Amino acid sequence: MYRIKDFNKSSKNMYLFVKIITVFIYILIIPIIIFNITLFIKSCINPNEIPDFFGYKTFVIVSESMEPTIMVGDAIFSRIVTQDELKENDIISFHDNGEINTHRIVDITNDNGIIKYTTKGDNNKSEDKEKITYNKIEGVYQFRLKGFGRIVEILKNKITLVILLIVLVLISAYQVKMNKKRLKRKEKRYEYNKNYKRKLN
Repeated sequence: MYRIKDFNKSSKNMYLFVKIITVFIYILIIPIIIFNITLFIKSCINPNEIPDFFGYKTFVIVSESMEPTIMVGDAIFSRIVTQDELKENDIISFHDNGEINTHRIVDITNDNGIIKYTTKGDNNKSEDKEKITYNKIEGVYQFRLKGFGRIVEILKNKITLVILLIVLVLISAYQVKMNKKRLKRKEKRYEYNKNYKRKLN
């Protein structure tokens, strides 16, 4: 026979399960939303600059020039640095003919007071033809997410931001609905117990 006590226990377990899943989704979605909104706002304020997230910029590797250090399809994170922080052997992300390259600094020279950086891909036989200046550098490589390039690109997409916001609203609405139902069940149990005690007395 199915007893009220068993039903209450099952209901509590289901509520706890849904609560855990909801918290997990919040932990996963909210940081991505914050990341996306930050990049979106910064790109609106400075449309000609690559937006950063607390000093870090993300790039997706599309060539084999830095293999095996960095592989094609990796998502890399480069940190904005001052010119004084740059040194030989740093891996930097920089503008190169309208694209972003990520190569290693192999030499630093002072050309009539202008500091210039010679770069080279670890997998390339020769150095890059053009020396670059600090104003072309986006940041110094810090770490990579192996094979996560495509995922990072999707997460940075404005459509992804809209979808995640909709999902968050739907989850929040469902959670509110669940809480209301749970509150109503509590009230019904309270009334039932109250009436039951009256009958016994």
